[in-house]
Amino acid sequence: MVKAVLLDRLWARMNERGDFPMLSQSLRTTVAAMTNDDYDFNALVQVVLSDFALTQKVLRLANSAMYLAFGGNITTVTRALMVLGMDAVGHLVVGLKIVDHFHHSAPRRIDAKLELNRTILSGCVARKLTERGDLRAGEEAVVCTLMRQVGKLLVVFYLEAEWDQIRRECDEGAGEDEACIAVLGVTFEEIGHEAATRWRLPETIREGMGQFDPQGAEPRQVQWLRAITNYSTEVARVLTTPDLTDEMREAHITELANYYSRALNTDPDVLVQMSLALATEEADDGVMREIVELRANADAIAREALDPEARIAAGVEDLRALPPDSPFSTALTLANETVLAGLGFARTVVFVREGANMFAAQRGFGPGVEGVLPNLHFNAAFQPDVFHLAIANSVGIFIENARDAKMISRLPAWYRSSFDDARAFVLLPVAVEGDQPVALLYGDWLLTQETRRISQKEMSALNDLARELARFFSISSANVS
Repeated sequence: MVKAVLLDRLWARMNERGDFPMLSQSLRTTVAAMTNDDYDFNALVQVVLSDFALTQKVLRLANSAMYLAFGGNITTVTRALMVLGMDAVGHLVVGLKIVDHFHHSAPRRIDAKLELNRTILSGCVARKLTERGDLRAGEEAVVCTLMRQVGKLLVVFYLEAEWDQIRRECDEGAGEDEACIAVLGVTFEEIGHEAATRWRLPETIREGMGQFDPQGAEPRQVQWLRAITNYSTEVARVLTTPDLTDEMREAHITELANYYSRALNTDPDVLVQMSLALATEEADDGVMREIVELRANADAIAREALDPEARIAAGVEDLRALPPDSPFSTALTLANETVLAGLGFARTVVFVREGANMFAAQRGFGPGVEGVLPNLHFNAAFQPDVFHLAIANSVGIFIENARDAKMISRLPAWYRSSFDDARAFVLLPVAVEGDQPVALLYGDWLLTQETRRISQKEMSALNDLARELARFFSISSANVS
């Protein structure tokens, strides 16, 4: 039950961003074309042609030395499909679409970039391992390797606050799976398998994403895919772990090579040299180089991550960068997440004005919020409580002690019945210039959390966020009229 609720919430969060449904549709179209008994060339050609970069990659591959026997000078995607095969091109499309999606989903956050680069590097290892074999099987192995990391990427990119909690658990000594279960109730691998199922990826891909067991009874092809997937993922982890000496790195990779060599039918020394050579190639001009450059700024990144003002300011910039035609829900979700992650709140809620007389919660993050959203609403007509004080204000207000007797008397009954464990909270009004408030952002800390204050600079940053969010209400109203 916990797993189902978490996964449904994650998918809803991704759909609210507006970009995720496009990825899902693209992947399903690709897989449908690959699995059609009549080999739907036209559908797959359309998928490839819809993306210029993808078209060029498919044509370059078809014209590579490996396929010179087919005549070379291949200039059409249709001919490339005939040379390379539907499955090979289909898997290539799936892998590139996944990577491209995450490249464009959260370009600002350093930790997200690092995790994405680590995933891309694991795909590079898988491709290197299979480059002299069957192209179809090789691209299938790359997709399995990328998908093994997708569960983590989805959390990093779409559940920022929960990812921060997982990182804190890991910093205190927990393993990643252990921390993920503690925070989310599921593992990254389970989330990845759910993604593969919802995208209707072939059964072979879903099986190949699993944990490698040299004593397992799975079919030989599944064992081979799992060996490549697990080896590639582990090598990428070793290559990107900071503070390892060259000797330590080589020792770790040698240990991995000895463990996986039989399943990969490759001599351990060859695996080691291939992996280390790839790291050198990438360090010159590739994924590893970017990882090294990102790590060079680690101190600045850490300071920014700990600075609430900077994190809120980054959220304001993200709102400003949203195209004017972005879905209204995307702006609401982004603002809500910025408040949650910027100040480390336990819960956040966005109240939106509905008609002339009602404010109702439209979305919220944090434990137990989804279940109480239908109860969170209040009439706009004045009442002597803190929520009406907030919507009458032009700037945010901070309630430092929600348990104080005088304050409790100013808290409405609907609020007390839902959030009786709040220690402190912020109310941030959103108003279109010259008009009444159109929304209210709420964020709180629980009794189980440490007491803290919101500084004047942090409140100023929150007010900037509210003003930027107001722009989308203006756009929404203009579109309606």
